Formats: sequence, C-alpha cells, structure tokens
Amino acid sequence: MIQRSLTLFAGLFVLILVIGWLMGLPFTSSRLVEAAAYSLIALGLNIQWGYGGLFNFGIMGFLMLGGFAVTFISYPVNPTFWGSDGPLMLGRALLAFAAGALLVIAARKSDRIGLRGGWKTFVTVLAWFVAYCLYRSQLDPAAAYIESAAGGGWVGGLGAHPILGWLFGGVLAAVIAFIVGKIALGLRTDYLAIATIGISEIIRALIKNMDWLTRGTLTVSPIPWPTPLPQDYQASGSDQFSSLLLARGGFLLLALAVLAIALWLISRAYSGPWGRMMRAIRDNHIAAASMGKNVTARQLEIFVFGSVLMGIGGAMLVSFTQIFDPSSYQPINHTFLIWVMVIVGGAGNNWGAVFGAVLIWLVWIISEPLSKVVFDFVSMWSSNFGWGAIPDIEARSAQMRVFVLGLVITIALRFAPRGLIPEMVKREG
Repeated sequence: MIQRSLTLFAGLFVLILVIGWLMGLPFTSSRLVEAAAYSLIALGLNIQWGYGGLFNFGIMGFLMLGGFAVTFISYPVNPTFWGSDGPLMLGRALLAFAAGALLVIAARKSDRIGLRGGWKTFVTVLAWFVAYCLYRSQLDPAAAYIESAAGGGWVGGLGAHPILGWLFGGVLAAVIAFIVGKIALGLRTDYLAIATIGISEIIRALIKNMDWLTRGTLTVSPIPWPTPLPQDYQASGSDQFSSLLLARGGFLLLALAVLAIALWLISRAYSGPWGRMMRAIRDNHIAAASMGKNVTARQLEIFVFGSVLMGIGGAMLVSFTQIFDPSSYQPINHTFLIWVMVIVGGAGNNWGAVFGAVLIWLVWIISEPLSKVVFDFVSMWSSNFGWGAIPDIEARSAQMRVFVLGLVITIALRFAPRGLIPEMVKREG
C-alpha cells in the first residue's frame, strides 16, 4: 500500500510539472495554492465522513462562513460607519437578541415552575414570537440606516491580520456546526444529509441578503493577503514575473504549513485511542453505545472538528482570490466537488483525501482549456472538409469539466472502489 501511495504521488508530481510546463509557473502556483486550501477542506470532510460516517452536504455553507469571517476581520475599517449612529443601533439590536435568547431559555425551563405539556409548549412558542419581534424591531432600523449613505453603506472590516481572519473562520464554523449538530445529528443518515443541505442554503441566503454586514450580492475586494503582494515585490525592484512567483510562492508556503499542521494533528489523533473509538462508532454505533460510549457527543465533536477545517479552508480561498462574492458559491463547486475529492482519494485516509483534493482540483481546472484546444482542432478539421465549424466552443469547453469529472470518478471507482489510497487500519494482536 505504501508503494502504491508513493507511486500515485509521484504521478501527481509529474502531472504538476506538465501543467507548469504547458500553462506557466504563475498559473500553476495559483492552482497549487487553491489545491492546498481544498486539501484542508477535504480533510475536514474526511474527518466527518471517513472517520465518523456523517453525511454532511452543507459544505458550501461553512466555506461561506470562512469567507465572510476573513473579510470581516481583515478588510480595512469603514470610518463612515464607525463615525455614525450605526454602532449604537447595532448594539441595541444585540441587546435585544440577548434579551430574546434569555426569554426563550426561561420558557424552555418553565417546567421548573409547574408548567407541563401543552402549557409549556404554548409559553415556548410565545417566547420565540416575542423574541423575534423584539430583535427585528431593533435590527431592521439599524440595517436600513447602515445601508444608507449616512451609515457608510455597510459595516466594513476590522483591519486586522488575515491570519486572525482564518482563525475566526474556523471558530465561526465551529459555533454554527455545534448548533447544527445539536439539531441534526440525531437524525438518520439520509435525513442528516437533507438537513445539512437545507442549513447550507439558509446560511447562503442570510449572507446574500445581509447587505449591511456582508454587502450581499455586491462583491468585497480587495481582501488583504497574509503575505506580501506582487505589488510589494515590484516596489522593491523585482520585475512582474518574479514578483508574481515570489508572492504566490510565499502564499503557497503558508498554505502548505497550515495544511501540514492540520495533517499532523489529525494523524496523531486518529492513530490513538480517540481514533479507535471513532472507527468503532462509525462501523457500529449500537455496539459502541452498548460499551458505554456517548455516540451523539462524539459525533458532535467530530462534526465540529471537520467544520473548523472547512471554515479555515474557505477563508484561505477568499484571501487568495482577494474577493468575497456570495453569489459565486455554487453547490457543484463547493460541495459536490469536495465529496468527489474524498471519494476518489480514499475516505478514512488523510493522505488519500489530500491526494484526491489536488488531483480532482487540477483535473477540474485544466479540463476546460484542454477541451477548448481539442474543440478548436476538431472545428478547424471539420471546416476544412466543409462540415462547418463547431459553434459556442467557449461554452462547450466549460461544460466539458463536468463530463471529464464524471469520467474520472467512473474510472477511479471501477478500479479502486475504496479510493485510490484507501483507509489502512492496523489490527492489534
């Protein structure tokens, strides 16, 4: 198995060299940075599904949370907003939210004062209604004011270092994952998948419509880099080509360092007692529960851990592209593609997840330009024979990415049903 893994990674390295030769070093370095971020996201899904057997189809939502987090933390401060009445009005909205939350908590504990059955349900529903009205009565005027010229249009950022934005992306994803897990992890596997899809769409709808906080469908750019930009190297005397390579190389090294730390921590945890417990829960949660393991708590734990990596990976992607556009998030790119990476690479194997992420991302990216080359050649050949040129080559080339991806999945699963680098479990005794 080790020899097979080394052979596959050697082949992947050759593929990267070929892409660098054909497409150029600046293009290849950019794709490798993105591949490193997707590797981190794939590791997060591998923790949830490969380790815990949890079907999370809401990956896109956690990527959006990471993108919003790094935008909010690292984007420059909006002085118009902070010099207006916007912060005071938002403070009132937060106080209203806190008061509503306390009201709901008190209603849920009303059985301690003698309310039971239908009366407790009625009081809880009434508390939710009052809390919602109280919160919206403060939030709506604040949002309208902030979105106006007097309020600065939107809140803006905090102007902090992007690395703090990456960390905040992980924390924010963890908080939402904890809430989602509390609600959905008691569901059966297929219902869990449906529930996470719905929650992901709720997150997307909120981020797209909260113009006062995220600018909604308006893009936010440029997002600061955690490393020097090409312009910084050009200012010091480097030429444009060298500046691009140095800047993207620095970002790539940082991304690889984050990936390496995550990979080391996950491997250490999974090879110990915690990993054996998670495999037992994944393979037979009823037997694990009968041995005294708190299955729901452990599943919640692993769901949160995986979501943290997704949030950090989503923040890394937004930092690198320097633009946060909520409308650019699509399920096929930010959920389905991640699942393909883990399935093809090998669920339950960290190196398989990394290999699948890099391979599938490169295939996804290069399939469009290669398809265009093929279509151009065929179109020229057919025109010479009087059959006419192929219409809409650009659109057809973009659509070929899905076809190529499906072909890769079919071939990989035909010859490696458990993934190209499947899980290896050491048997004791």
